[in-house]
Amino acid sequence: MAKKAASFAALGGLVFSTDAGRHCPDCRQPVDSCTCKQTLIPEGDGIARVRRESKGRGGKTVTTITGVPLAEEALKELATTLKKRCGTGGALKDGVIEIQGEHVELLLAELIKLGYKAKKSGG
Repeated sequence: MAKKAASFAALGGLVFSTDAGRHCPDCRQPVDSCTCKQTLIPEGDGIARVRRESKGRGGKTVTTITGVPLAEEALKELATTLKKRCGTGGALKDGVIEIQGEHVELLLAELIKLGYKAKKSGG
């Protein structure tokens, strides 16, 4: 049975440090300066699909946009622009833009105006 160390000095140096903050698991850079995640563009056919959903949201309706061929930072900016255009809240989750409420037609028109290929998806 090993004897317990009585002090930090007895442990032989640094045990754990949060000095450098969080690091990207892929490139080992700090998350703020990581370039590997920012340049990744999701795979797909390049068509933004806009649909209305209410499943799993307690009956609340949201409009989701998937398949937008943009990197993470540009996708955040697009989500902010679309939320302002609709005058409502929303979120960006795993590359899917969620806008609160039913705004399918408005978002289709806005995406086409911004130069994206977009189409209505679902019923």
